[in-house]
Amino acid sequence: MAKLPTVAIIGRPNTGKSTLFNRLVGARRSIVSDIPGTTRDPVVQRVEGEQLSYLLMDTGGMGGGTEDIDFEDDVEAQSLLALEHADLILFLVSGREEITAADHAVVQVLRKKHKKHVSVFLIVTKCDDPQKMEELLPQFYELGIGDKVFSVSATQRLGTDLLAEEIEEKLLEMHFKKEESEDGEEHTVPRIALVGRPNVGKSSLINALMSDPQRKVQARMVSDVPGTTRDTTDTVITFKGREFLFLDTAGLRRKSHVEGEIEIFATFRTIQAIEDADVTVLVLDAVEGIGRQDKRIANLAVERGTGLILLVNKADQLDAEKKEAFREEIERSFQFCRYAPVLLTSAITRENLPKLFDMITMIVGNRARRIETPLLNRWFQDTVTRYQPNGIGGLNVKTRYITQASINPPTFVLFLNDPRRLHFSTVRFMENKLRDAYALEGTPVRWVKKGRDEE
Repeated sequence: MAKLPTVAIIGRPNTGKSTLFNRLVGARRSIVSDIPGTTRDPVVQRVEGEQLSYLLMDTGGMGGGTEDIDFEDDVEAQSLLALEHADLILFLVSGREEITAADHAVVQVLRKKHKKHVSVFLIVTKCDDPQKMEELLPQFYELGIGDKVFSVSATQRLGTDLLAEEIEEKLLEMHFKKEESEDGEEHTVPRIALVGRPNVGKSSLINALMSDPQRKVQARMVSDVPGTTRDTTDTVITFKGREFLFLDTAGLRRKSHVEGEIEIFATFRTIQAIEDADVTVLVLDAVEGIGRQDKRIANLAVERGTGLILLVNKADQLDAEKKEAFREEIERSFQFCRYAPVLLTSAITRENLPKLFDMITMIVGNRARRIETPLLNRWFQDTVTRYQPNGIGGLNVKTRYITQASINPPTFVLFLNDPRRLHFSTVRFMENKLRDAYALEGTPVRWVKKGRDEE
């Protein structure tokens, strides 16, 4: 899988960073407010471009100027980390105001901190009047920063389409390319993101999965101190002649518990690892139980379309009755991803651990499964129509036909007479029936609804 490049949006508070982020992403993901400093935590979202995909990162404001002074240092530290590790930087200034001391402060940081090979786009925001902007642009050129200058209005969608095209062109110039998974090819080496809360035993599991010779030279540092692993480390492990690439990541903590810039960047790298993975292995702690953060991590994997395995570590500390109770807790807690297989194991005893490789291989194959259109439509007629002869959902919503649009994950298109009336519970019913008919364990399924005018 090709590495996803990262594009970071930076600037002083209240220059429209979150609004531009939402426009480029195509959805309202960041909080938009007139209060400077609303965004405290970096927000990362995948952007599916025409020529390639990338991670877009919204950050808190730099250079001061917020009403939340206590948080300014932490927010600026996050922005500096985004700047340091970005492949392209979008530096925003407001077109409705004169250049401020805070803008100049950000310019100085850019000159000192950003890597020389990383391009900077200067984005003048809130440009609702193109004619007026012609008069104002010279002052922004005088900042002396930015390989290119753009004037945009994210709310009016002025200049944003051109900006999106230029972002992709610049990333292509840097030799980033479209992911292999998008052209339908299966990766030679499966990429597995091993994720979970701190101290659930991720590094110990990596060590346990290695052969004895490999462990002598590549063993991961293991400690009882939560957060020992601060970065994402790639480890290739060979099992039965096949290679598997494991991304051992720092633990994801709840935002209120993330302290210091190293922790902040570790969280971002975990999100990157899930984005780059074919399969996400969520490690649960059999002793500590299931927390809200575990559900959040699983949801990240579902949203990003990776395969998913729920691995319960330290299961050697549970008796048979407690193991069954833990399985029941998993079923209750992860109803939104019941397709994910569960593996109870222990990094110490290695019980059941070799089964993980078979699960990964199965899920990689299921994510790449393609079902021919005639078979799909026969399945639909024999299964769904049989149960709901008055239209799916009993709403007289007629499906004209169904086809599979893509793989990784399997994505199906329903052509309907009225897509707006199709209830999510009906889609869930169809997905359950589809999973009963075809091997789709471990992979999410995507559904696209289209009407007559969208064919």
